[in-house]
Amino acid sequence: MASLATQYPQPLATPLRILMKAMNLIIISAGIILALTFFFVVILRYGFGADLFAYEEWLMIVAFWMFFMASAAGTHDRAHVNADILGFMISNPRVIYIRALIVESIELIISATLAYWGFLMIEESILAYPNWQQTVALKIPFLLPRFGIFLGFLLMTLYTALHLYVLIRNGQDGASQPSE
Repeated sequence: MASLATQYPQPLATPLRILMKAMNLIIISAGIILALTFFFVVILRYGFGADLFAYEEWLMIVAFWMFFMASAAGTHDRAHVNADILGFMISNPRVIYIRALIVESIELIISATLAYWGFLMIEESILAYPNWQQTVALKIPFLLPRFGIFLGFLLMTLYTALHLYVLIRNGQDGASQPSE
């Protein structure tokens, strides 16, 4: 399948490209924050015998956002680890296409279900206000990492739906043998 970014439905092209840039910015920023935090924790702990108070609590939020935005980016790029042996064994283009439709449809159903469960998790957090769950030391609401989880699943669902749309639009030409 050709790059999804070149095959967006025209009205969605610009907003989806901006969204992808925002996701990449979050991923890169989170990676830098994680690396710098661990660097300073090591310097403080072993250089000065001090500790960075409750860094695990806010670092957890950064890690959740990075993980789920990277998962959505992987869904967009079809860059997830794949142990698909059957795809290498099929040579009939029609069977490849039907199989691709089935796989994309199942993936869409699963990701939409996970996005819905993520929404329920967010809804539960919001409805619990002012008694919502918080981290122990810094009192950071669990809503922050949970929103990253929900948004990640929602974006994975969006990109899976776009892959299915492109596959249907391109017909049998949209399904091809795996490249590796």
